[in-house]
Amino acid sequence: MVPLRRSSKSTSSKIASLLLAAFTVAALAGVARSDSVDVATTPAAGSASRAPSASQAPSKGTIPDGTVADPLPFRRTQSPFAVPAPPHDPPPPLRQTPEQELAALTLEQRVGQLFMVAAKADGSDAATVGRLLDNHIGNVYLAGRSQAGVAATAGVVDRLKAAVSPSSSRGIPLYVATDQEGGAVQVLSGPGFQQIPPALAQGNADPAQLRSDARTWGSQLLQAGVNMDLAPVLDTVPSPGFAPSNKPIGAFQREYGFTPAAVSGHGNAMAAGLRDAGVVPVVKHFPGMGRVSLNTDVSGNVHDTETTRTDPYVAPFKTAIDGGVRWVMVSNAYYDKIDPDHVAPFSPAIMRTMLRADDGFSGVIVSDDLCNAVQLSPWSMGDRATNFIGAGGTMVLCADPAAIPEMYGQVLQRASSDPGFRKDVDDAALTVIRVKSGK
Repeated sequence: MVPLRRSSKSTSSKIASLLLAAFTVAALAGVARSDSVDVATTPAAGSASRAPSASQAPSKGTIPDGTVADPLPFRRTQSPFAVPAPPHDPPPPLRQTPEQELAALTLEQRVGQLFMVAAKADGSDAATVGRLLDNHIGNVYLAGRSQAGVAATAGVVDRLKAAVSPSSSRGIPLYVATDQEGGAVQVLSGPGFQQIPPALAQGNADPAQLRSDARTWGSQLLQAGVNMDLAPVLDTVPSPGFAPSNKPIGAFQREYGFTPAAVSGHGNAMAAGLRDAGVVPVVKHFPGMGRVSLNTDVSGNVHDTETTRTDPYVAPFKTAIDGGVRWVMVSNAYYDKIDPDHVAPFSPAIMRTMLRADDGFSGVIVSDDLCNAVQLSPWSMGDRATNFIGAGGTMVLCADPAAIPEMYGQVLQRASSDPGFRKDVDDAALTVIRVKSGK
């Protein structure tokens, strides 16, 4: 790790202090506007694709926040929204070609574009603001749970965007993401947000209807300033009988069905609807988490012993890529029949060979959470980041803002001393800029 020098009287610290005050006021306002949150039953903040732990598994007819689920989740029972919110404008276009934008960035700013860091969805968070300022971070995701609604969430997003400046990232637009899959994994709720059914229920709908519904859900995100959804899940669980034993996906009905065709048809309808709304979908968790038993978020040594390089279970991802999806999230599992020596985020075979060469994917390869996942506990924070980028990954997703200085510092140090790794960083930064420019 390279210690990052920081002055207690630096401009960024003063700005962070001012923004902290704004965050505190907003958090209090958000609480006043929202229903109370049962912290004993609400899943904890921190993981972009984390379902509740096995001990929090919902009983039949309930969702993790303790409310009763609609037994017919696609039934239209929503009342008119109490708090209308004006739509947010899309991110401004880049002023130059991606290559020119890259050339104008310092190395520090280039490295910052390769990270996505968690911000608390309720807005009571200053740690992320500090990372945006001090480490030039170019992407955030709203984590945890918020019942504050569209208008309050828009205020949270506006304050995050205010931390992006010419000095931090040369004004390159901020991607603001969240986990809005539906069912047990829905970060944002309250006035203006519909309750989204779990993917398994979505899979019972006509794909055209699902696409229309997804456009509505995406429009609600965009009104709140959220321009990316870490969804849909394109993992195929082999059977209904195995689903309860599949801790990360099937146990929480995050799968769209039990065949690659069902998953592809409905999962990609969800992705298309989000894109119709102007929200970027992120398909996950390549090359699939439907066959494992344990959850990499809370368990180590998680292996998929079946999936192969040309496996039919990988087909939904290929369909998404062929359809224009520009973001793919890689799982944290081992895949014994593809690359038994490396976890997926450190595997050139999975990222460079399967995604880039086999599938022709030229977009952003984003990690699952590299910071809190028990699966990755044998590696230091810095090694997790450099291993991922060195193996062909594009963007490190981190649920713990406190880990960013070590990760950022080690990537910066290695890029400064290793020409081969510097090329990996430059290539990844150019990919991010191209995708942000709509290419």
